[in-house]
Amino acid sequence: MHWCPRFHAAYRAAGGALEYAAFDPLYKRSDEALAQTAGIRDFGFRQMVEAQVRLLLALVPDRARVDPGRMAEAFHAPARAVVERNRPVLERVGRRYRLGVVSNFTGNLAPCLDELGLARLFTAVSDSAVVGAAKPDPRIFLETLAALGAPADRAWMVGDNFEADIGGAARLGISTCWLAPPDRAQPAGPDPTARITHLPAIERILA
Repeated sequence: MHWCPRFHAAYRAAGGALEYAAFDPLYKRSDEALAQTAGIRDFGFRQMVEAQVRLLLALVPDRARVDPGRMAEAFHAPARAVVERNRPVLERVGRRYRLGVVSNFTGNLAPCLDELGLARLFTAVSDSAVVGAAKPDPRIFLETLAALGAPADRAWMVGDNFEADIGGAARLGISTCWLAPPDRAQPAGPDPTARITHLPAIERILA
């Protein structure tokens, strides 16, 4: 999930006026601040979203016109909808394969998955802030493979970030599936093993 465009859409829906190019560096600053927030490792998904909204609104010049509650809900509701739409896919795939999550996160991936009702679906959860290495660093992939008890040549990495997900996994010999819109140009780097435009298509790839 690319979070910055989603937060920008939520910000605009709540009354913000900045264009994406001006919003993006402020989002990155808020992301760095979020990782340093006291107690972040215990935050569930909703609490984390609300914390990031507060951090973002402290940075944008038009904060007075943005409703923080509306902005948080404009991010949270679509994100929950994506989870609910894809939950059956994960459940079906999880009956055939051991699943893991490899995420560049803020130390609270486990409580977020628990709040979203997804934790039970994953054998391995690798949060970069906990592991001490972020994608595309091979260490986070290797830790996940070890937790899954899977060799690299029997594993798949599905992700939407070409360099972090696809490039990082491919360099270890992991099969890769790039999740991207059909009009997105493929960046330089190792070719993915497969490409899909929506998560349910992974069932066809793994069949």
